[in-house]
Amino acid sequence: MHPATRPIRVIGTQSNFEREKLIRPFGFKGGYLTELWQTVSQLSTTSHHQIGLATQSVLYGDAELFASYSEAGGNALMYALTEKALRLVRQIPFHTPLDLQSTLFPALRAEAITLTGKPDLHENFILNALVSIDNAAWLLYAAEHGLRRFEDMLPESYRPTLAHRNANVAVLFQVPYGMPVAELRQAVEQGYFVFKIKTGQPGSQSEMLEKDLARLTDIHAVLGTCSTPQTAQGKVWYTLDANGRYEQKETLARYLDHARKIGAAEQILFVEEPFPEQYHENVADLGVRIAADESVHDADTARQRLEQGYGALVLKGIAKTLSRTLEIAQVAHERQVPCLCADLTANPILVDWNKNVAARLAPFPELGMGLLETNGDMNYLNWPHMQTYHPAPDAPWTRMNQGTFALDEEYYRRSGGVLEPSPHYLAMFPRG
Repeated sequence: MHPATRPIRVIGTQSNFEREKLIRPFGFKGGYLTELWQTVSQLSTTSHHQIGLATQSVLYGDAELFASYSEAGGNALMYALTEKALRLVRQIPFHTPLDLQSTLFPALRAEAITLTGKPDLHENFILNALVSIDNAAWLLYAAEHGLRRFEDMLPESYRPTLAHRNANVAVLFQVPYGMPVAELRQAVEQGYFVFKIKTGQPGSQSEMLEKDLARLTDIHAVLGTCSTPQTAQGKVWYTLDANGRYEQKETLARYLDHARKIGAAEQILFVEEPFPEQYHENVADLGVRIAADESVHDADTARQRLEQGYGALVLKGIAKTLSRTLEIAQVAHERQVPCLCADLTANPILVDWNKNVAARLAPFPELGMGLLETNGDMNYLNWPHMQTYHPAPDAPWTRMNQGTFALDEEYYRRSGGVLEPSPHYLAMFPRG
């Protein structure tokens, strides 16, 4: 850990947000989003001012809460929780952002339950509300200690976890329920070679399974015949994301039996979060790698899932804070379990926060490189203009090429631009 003679004391905080419309309603977990609020938090000491960003996703954070409020109402609650957290930050001196997080989260939980009126509020809702503050704290920590690169600001104990320098990071191409299969061949022609297929469609368990089987059949009819130079077997990979919709292991086993029957199973890289969070049966006997996502929100839940036979962890630093993500990634590193970084339909700067983690993880098996989901370009109405807010909008490593982000020495020297100021977001906090 970096030596510090005195703790960092935040003496001033501010926040703001922008509403970004989506091209079309974006559906998962039984709900639909039409916009995403981009929250900005500023932390100030006597020496520095730093801002951090977050993309709010109430539907991801707590689907029940999302369903019980209007979309704007749910977003307003999460933003209000961020404001309450900022008031607490001014009372918590810290040596590292991890220290701040460990004190702030327990203090905020009671506030969050009172604010939302939901006693069983999901932990991910609170974490999502803290992302902009956590990012600002990391930038403040770097500024206070004169640290200029992403890896330099990592405390010593976490550096082995993110010690790699991948030359490429593969990009997951998202395939939502309603996407025409004809678009998949176009995606292969654009260079994509890892496809994230949304499963767990609406309806009863039997209706869901019937729809999912038909969907996989249609998708494999297109992608199963496609070739790519990016993989050892020359075929594209599938990942399957059910968002906890499969209630029993037997139902998923029937899905996987169908995948084997049609010849798709050999292209399944992993199945992501198929079961509800409270489902605790061992999954090691399913014959494919099972990855944990929503059900992992700290080191303890990460260990629990790995003991239940899960073979990969999905990291969401842009949804659960970088601080929590470091703790989760460290558990995976200790047990030599692969990780990938998933998206929250994040804005362009947050994509590079995520990419900084994916770039430094051990290469994902079967791929030989890092693995990252990013889908903002497919979903934001204003994406091209949002890209201009990035400190390095024209850098080659901000653009996907042949299904990957190519990361050169310049990328690592600049840490993807995340430690550099964004004039657009700075202008939201005029000083006078």
